[in-house]
Amino acid sequence: MPRSRDEPVRLTRIYTRTGDDGETSLGDLSRVPKTDPRVVAYGAVDELNSHLGVVLAGEVPVAMRPVLERVQNELFDLGADLSLPAGKEGLRVSQAQVAALEQACDRFNAGLPALKSFVLPGGTETAARLHVARTVCRRAEVEALRAPDVNPAARAYLNRLSDLLFILARATNADAGEDEPLWKPGSSQQP
Repeated sequence: MPRSRDEPVRLTRIYTRTGDDGETSLGDLSRVPKTDPRVVAYGAVDELNSHLGVVLAGEVPVAMRPVLERVQNELFDLGADLSLPAGKEGLRVSQAQVAALEQACDRFNAGLPALKSFVLPGGTETAARLHVARTVCRRAEVEALRAPDVNPAARAYLNRLSDLLFILARATNADAGEDEPLWKPGSSQQP
């Protein structure tokens, strides 16, 4: 039975044995080593998406849930984008998606106090998990920078997403009435 348009993929078997020799297929079906910068980049994006799944499995402020769910879906778009060499037609991250992240940053940051110190990862469990996702996002951005001919909007998306995850971690602590853990310069030198 053929796939319908609302069924983006149909997998009847998960293992293929085609990667046993250390190669995998890109989105255009060309074969590359699993160490190819594109594969490493979309692997980091997949890891990021998994961390967001862990965040969403816990207690998340109601207003943040749809934003994080949308981001999870967009990370699949981003992975597809990264898996296509330049000049190939396919799903690409758009500047509109970057702009939507900026709007979410502005929305969630609006009620937060100005930063007067560096924020340490922590506070509530959800905030700490968002900080972990943020750091994985930064690594995914670096990996995307190492890959050749990557869509500039894809790189900008990761940059903006890491900002949003930082803001959401702060907003999660604020929503819970939790003080943010702040860096205290020289505190390791105190007796």
